[in-house]
Amino acid sequence: MSDSHSAHGSVKSYVMGLILSIILTVIPFSVVMSGAFSTMAMVAVIVVTATLQILVQLIMFMHMNTKSDEGWNFLSFVFTVTILVLVVGGSLWIMHHLHLNMMIG
Repeated sequence: MSDSHSAHGSVKSYVMGLILSIILTVIPFSVVMSGAFSTMAMVAVIVVTATLQILVQLIMFMHMNTKSDEGWNFLSFVFTVTILVLVVGGSLWIMHHLHLNMMIG
């Protein structure tokens, strides 16, 4: 019975995930709204906090871990990280080249 119960998170893990998610949402929002940082610094903060946000969601709410008896779970995690790197990296690359090619003057 403890094996089936261990697959689900506790209230503590859900609350911790919620708190981390809120913090990781407020940080980039406040950085952008303050306007005190350069554009590159803002983009870096957004990318880092977005990546951490995805990892928090996967670990705290979807219960992904690296246990050896859950090989498919780990494989899904590796696949998710790969897609994350491709999407975030590709988006940044596209935005950078659009910025360079669309400059007027």
